Amino acid sequence: MDVPEDWPTESAATKPIAPLLTIDAVAEALSVTRRHIQRLAAERRIPFLKVGRFIRFDPAALNVWLEEQRVEPARSACRGRTARR
Repeated sequence: MDVPEDWPTESAATKPIAPLLTIDAVAEALSVTRRHIQRLAAERRIPFLKVGRFIRFDPAALNVWLEEQRVEPARSACRGRTARR
């Protein structure tokens, strides 16, 4: 019997599932309130999974999301100018 190409392979099926994080665990890890994480999820600004009526977070997806949120420092507007005398 042929298996469709988009089905997971046997190795993917036997791969262990990483533990998912709760709202409280994510809030603690990011040093923010539980309510802030709830709001981010409600606004769909943070990646999450629905498991029944529960919201859970994949640590790998959160790491990618955090890197996307990184803000690089701005270059100084006076860079290269000489100091006033």
